[in-house]
Amino acid sequence: MSHSNATNPLPLSWRTGLAYGGLAAPLAFASLPLYVSLPHHYASVAGAPLAGLGLVLLATRGLDAILDPALGRLADRMLRQGKLPAWRLAALGSLLMALGFFAIWHPPLGSEAAMLGWLAGSLLLCTLAYSAVSIVHQAWGTRWGGDPAWRARVTAWREGFTLAGVLLASVLPTWIGFDATSLSLAWGLAFGLAGLYFLKTPRVPPPLIAFAAEASPWRDAGFRRLLTVFMLNGVAAAIPATLLPFFISDRLQAPQLQPLLLLCYFGAAALGLPLWVKSVRRWGLAPTWRAGMVMSVIAFCVTPWLGVGDSMAFTVICLASGLALGADLVLPGALLTGVIHESGAGGRSEGRYLGWWSCATKLNLALAAGLALPLLSVAGYVSGGSDPAGLQALAWAYGGLPCLLKLAALAVLWRAERLHPAWRLT
Repeated sequence: MSHSNATNPLPLSWRTGLAYGGLAAPLAFASLPLYVSLPHHYASVAGAPLAGLGLVLLATRGLDAILDPALGRLADRMLRQGKLPAWRLAALGSLLMALGFFAIWHPPLGSEAAMLGWLAGSLLLCTLAYSAVSIVHQAWGTRWGGDPAWRARVTAWREGFTLAGVLLASVLPTWIGFDATSLSLAWGLAFGLAGLYFLKTPRVPPPLIAFAAEASPWRDAGFRRLLTVFMLNGVAAAIPATLLPFFISDRLQAPQLQPLLLLCYFGAAALGLPLWVKSVRRWGLAPTWRAGMVMSVIAFCVTPWLGVGDSMAFTVICLASGLALGADLVLPGALLTGVIHESGAGGRSEGRYLGWWSCATKLNLALAAGLALPLLSVAGYVSGGSDPAGLQALAWAYGGLPCLLKLAALAVLWRAERLHPAWRLT
């Protein structure tokens, strides 16, 4: 078995893991749960039209995405100046994110144009602030480097807290409402910032090769290939995340089960994180990620045939696909850390890479909402409707298309492994 020669910058104790990962929990409130809850809330509760809602989400998320590289360069400048300037940027972003999150759930009613305009403004504020904080947070840990297994553990701490935040944000609106959820977000950000402030800064390993500070990540072939896999796989995950409330409410006709199903999905992902980290030591990063993709396709491929009365079968699918989700959370970030340090950018320009990485994440969500919702509208699907053709289109968009995209991502990753043997190291 081959092993990386990279040295680990410090022992990864549970205290270090808690201090670093803690901020990821409240950040998760503006990540996947926001995109799961928001379209359904505006369509079913506020009465926004699907086509207009999809176009607004596509435009705002697209604009947000193209600004992420600039936020990455800003994060690099702050980190070069030291720990305190970077922390202050994270604190300011956290305040703006909390304000934007609260505003999202209080749109003006009566006028569709005013409602969609309010959504665009508050969503931009929330997600731009989220991007600034999350890029600083990821760069903070990415610049540590380390061998593949150590990088997987760092990522697992961050993503484990992300899943804890996802679980909370998935159920809190149902239990305590959006106002109390917004308050919980503010307190979570405050505690996460405190942990980051007192976190010991480890020794950053020297770069493996010379790196020009202004070099674009796009000149790095490894980054381009990894980003291609990440985007294909990310769109495959973003489509069902966007369509989940519609699928549960209209296809399964079991809207009361949504909190439980989300709990099963993200809970299985959280419980599976240690298994994926352990698998890296045996098989390596990229082969383990491919195994997770295969597991996800196997678990998800039967969903287009589910209907009313199949809630138990769908619960099993949520558990299995949630377990597979753990691989998507841990392994891409660990691979990206390796790509950054192999390029010589470690300790100096992580933000440039992470800015484009965050941009790709936003584009995945923008494509999922901006394309899937209008196409479903064209196919005859209406939220709350009962037209068989529309419901069948919803089922194939929710379950069939993601499997095809996952298989495409798997093929690209398999090819990239052969061009970058370090991706297979343990």
